[in-house]
Amino acid sequence: MKFYFPDSQDQVSPTFNFLTEEHSPHRVRQRDDKYAHEILEPLPYDGLLVSKAIVDGSVKGAGKYSMPQRERLYRLGVSKYFRLPENIVTLGDCGAFNYIDEELPPYTISEVLDFYERCGFHSGISVDHVIFGYDPTVSDSDVNPAWKERREISLRYAADFYAAVQDRGNRIEPVGAAQGWSPASYADSVRCLQEDGYQRIALGGMVPLKTHDILACLKEIHQILRPATKLHLLGITRVESMDDFAEYGVTSFDSTSPFRQAFMDDRNNYHTASKAYTAIRVPQVDGNPSLKRRVLAGEVSQVKAKAAERECMKRLRDYDRGSETLDRVIEVLEEYEQLVEPDKKKSKVPAYRVTLAAKPWKSCKCTICATHGIEIAIFRGSERNKRRGFHNLSVFATKMHHIKRPLG
Repeated sequence: MKFYFPDSQDQVSPTFNFLTEEHSPHRVRQRDDKYAHEILEPLPYDGLLVSKAIVDGSVKGAGKYSMPQRERLYRLGVSKYFRLPENIVTLGDCGAFNYIDEELPPYTISEVLDFYERCGFHSGISVDHVIFGYDPTVSDSDVNPAWKERREISLRYAADFYAAVQDRGNRIEPVGAAQGWSPASYADSVRCLQEDGYQRIALGGMVPLKTHDILACLKEIHQILRPATKLHLLGITRVESMDDFAEYGVTSFDSTSPFRQAFMDDRNNYHTASKAYTAIRVPQVDGNPSLKRRVLAGEVSQVKAKAAERECMKRLRDYDRGSETLDRVIEVLEEYEQLVEPDKKKSKVPAYRVTLAAKPWKSCKCTICATHGIEIAIFRGSERNKRRGFHNLSVFATKMHHIKRPLG
């Protein structure tokens, strides 16, 4: 099972000083900052997915790339731009969720293929249009006309895309995008794409679906799936079901979830092979909007707050070195939590105790945890939070590589 990480322009600075919370004054982001695949061993993903909407923007506005970054990507190509090792493959897509509210995709076949070829992607997904709903019980006569129209648009674009790839000399592997609102409609989309010539198909629009609905679609698709056809799941992360997905022809998928959970999830921030732990919140006094407002209002002493912050960091580091007790660390964390969030109804301190008692970073074999220790388990600023996200990617990739079940 191959895992693709969608590009989100996330890097970390190798020169960041965790003690002073400062970057090197000579730091140049594009030159010096590192991607996950540059600082982790083993590699945290098999492939990188990059969306045209992220690079060039769409009807919703500009993408995440600045003009110099876009020009550099087009000039160097995707592999050199991201400094990818040879064994990481690349997949381009349109970013259909960025234009989900439009009647038609904002890109032509030619524009998308130009993007894929100029950037040098190994594979590229056809232009598609996401369907808004899912209803496996609806009859053909009662299907929402907009759903039908979007599926027909996706299939029409896919047929033209495949023909254009062939006309241009097959410089990329074409991947057909399948949309649907039920197991039967997804299966019919796959059937049409196979008839067009596709041997690799990406299933889109499944992110909101429950696992049992995804499995129902895969079972239906499997009945008409040709032996040579490979399936890719767009945006799906269901670790506990990947074995089942593989049995029905899924060979790859993409997701940012393991990375984003490091700083977006309320509790499951630091992943291990067996469970997820809560990262220890020690917000910076000068960087926490809520605390800054209370300081400015005179409700909290800035001197007292900064002293408590420093004491939290000191005891955590001393605990990591074995010169501080767990109870004394918990004591100061509890005091700081009360200072930062006095009205908090449910404390995270019990979860912190579990994390600190387990010391999962001590047994982690990834290069990030081996280098930075407890810093990776502290929820504080993007340099720590992104590194923890990179760590999560490495754990996730290891889990996925264990899925080697033969396709049914």
